[in-house]
Amino acid sequence: MDQHTTVVLIVIALAVLAGLIAWFYSRYQRSKWLRQRFGPEYERVIQKEGSIRRGEGVLAFREKKRQTIHLRPLPAASQQDFSNRWNDVQLRFVDDPAGAVAKADRLVHEVMEARGYPMADFEEQAELISVDHPVVVENYRAAHSIALSRARGHATTETLRQGMVHYRALFDELLYETLPERKEARL
Repeated sequence: MDQHTTVVLIVIALAVLAGLIAWFYSRYQRSKWLRQRFGPEYERVIQKEGSIRRGEGVLAFREKKRQTIHLRPLPAASQQDFSNRWNDVQLRFVDDPAGAVAKADRLVHEVMEARGYPMADFEEQAELISVDHPVVVENYRAAHSIALSRARGHATTETLRQGMVHYRALFDELLYETLPERKEARL
């Protein structure tokens, strides 16, 4: 090989190496961003999907889907109405824990609908909520599970109390939040 060919091969090898380093770095940054963005939901999805690549793909898809939904803040009058209704639900818990959990479930559903979340099915709701509320989405899942147990007659008063606590965490975030600033994913 002549010297010119050697130099060309070295330049090509360095370019390929630089490309690989850039690719690995962008994957690292993407993972880091998704981990920060989704918090505990990141680990839950990775475990559910069985691989980091598939899990991160699911989370990126959620982010893109969420970007197509126009969420709206609640006017002060609506916030006050929902807050008053929540207080009534909490007061009802003493006399009718199961009924209060059912009403809390419906009230959270109404707040989500008023904010603009699609209300087709629970899993879609939870997935979309996880984009803006990655920490309290687990409260939503737990509360929903308790509400289902209540419907089957399998919930204790303590379990129902926990359901109310979970619903309250999501209710407060949905009710009083201003719309989060959307930081576009650099995927």
